[in-house]
Amino acid sequence: MVKKEAVGFHNGYKLWVVTLKNSKGMEVKLTNYSAAIMSVKAPDRDGNFADVVLGYDDAEGFIAGTTCQGAVCGRFANRIGDAKFTLNGVEYPLYKNDGKNTLHGGSVGYHKRMWELLAVEHDETGGEAHAVFGYTSPDGEENYPGTVAITVDYCLDEKNQLTLTYDAVTDADTVLNLTNHVYFNLSGSDDILGTEMEIYADKYTPVDDGLIPTGEIADVKGTKYDFTYLRPIKELSPEGYDHNFVLRDKAKGEIAKAAFAKDAKSGRTLTCLTDMPAMQLYTGGALMGETGKGGVSMTKYMGFCLETQFCPDSPNKPQFPSCVLKKGEEYHHVTVYRFGTDDE
Repeated sequence: MVKKEAVGFHNGYKLWVVTLKNSKGMEVKLTNYSAAIMSVKAPDRDGNFADVVLGYDDAEGFIAGTTCQGAVCGRFANRIGDAKFTLNGVEYPLYKNDGKNTLHGGSVGYHKRMWELLAVEHDETGGEAHAVFGYTSPDGEENYPGTVAITVDYCLDEKNQLTLTYDAVTDADTVLNLTNHVYFNLSGSDDILGTEMEIYADKYTPVDDGLIPTGEIADVKGTKYDFTYLRPIKELSPEGYDHNFVLRDKAKGEIAKAAFAKDAKSGRTLTCLTDMPAMQLYTGGALMGETGKGGVSMTKYMGFCLETQFCPDSPNKPQFPSCVLKKGEEYHHVTVYRFGTDDE
C-alpha cells in the first residue's frame, strides 16, 4: 500500500508525507523535506508494533529539527578536514560548520533542502511499495563543482526490508557522498547502549580530536572498535561512538552485510546491508534533549545511526576509496535495512 498526503508548504514548495505499508503490517513514513524517514513501525517477537526510529510527530518538526533526523545528507555526508579539498588541481574552500571542518554538506546541506516527490507506486506482483524523491544540486552550491541530479528510491517489501537506492549524475567532475542519517532505537524507548551490535569490518579509520581521519586504516582487534562478534554497544565504550568502519572487501556492486543489531528485550533485529565501502556508527552522543515524538526529549544515546558511505575526508585521503564522481559516470549506491526478530 502507498499513500501520499499534501500537508502544507515550505519555502513555496508543497510538503508531502508518504506512507508505505506491506501486508505484514510494517509501515514506513517519509517526507520530501530532506527526503527523510519519519517513522518505521516494526514488530517485536510477540507481534507488537512500535516506531523504531527517532524523529518528530509531523513534517514541520523535521523542518525545525537540528539533528538530521532521518535525512539524506550531502553533497558530502560526514566530515571534510579543514573545510577544503582539491580536485583536478583546483582547491575548493567549504563552509566551516564543525569547528574548522565541514560536516554533512556545509551551511545548507541536502538535509535542509526540499526534495521533489517524483513517484509513488505499488508493485502488486512483487509486493513492493516505492517512493522516489529527487533533488538537483546546482554547480557552486556550498562551493562544490558540478550540477548533480540525484534520486533516492525508498522501497518497502514483503520481507520487511526497507531498501534505499541512490542514483546521481553530474555535468562536471565533483565529489559525492550520500547517506541517510536515520536514528534507530529497536526497543522503541530507553537508551541504545545495551543494544547488541556486530559490524562486518576488521578495520577502522582512527581520527584526530576533530573526528577527521588521520589517514591510517587500522585493525579493530584489541581496540574499542572490535564488533567482529555480537556484543553490547556499551561493553567497549560506555561513552558511545562516532566512528567510521571500513567494511570487508566485496565485489564491485555486491550488496553485503555491514552491521547487525539486536534488542534483547523486544527481540527486534536490524540487519544493514550495502555496496558502499564504509559505515559510520554514531550513537547519538550529541543529542541534547530536543523534543521528539510524543513530546519525549531525544537525549544522549537514545538512538544509533548506521551511515553507509565513503570514508570521512575521502577527498583529502587518496589512500581511501575514491568518492570522485566524474562527468559521464553514474553514482549508484544501495543500502538495505532488514527488520526481523530473534525467534525467526
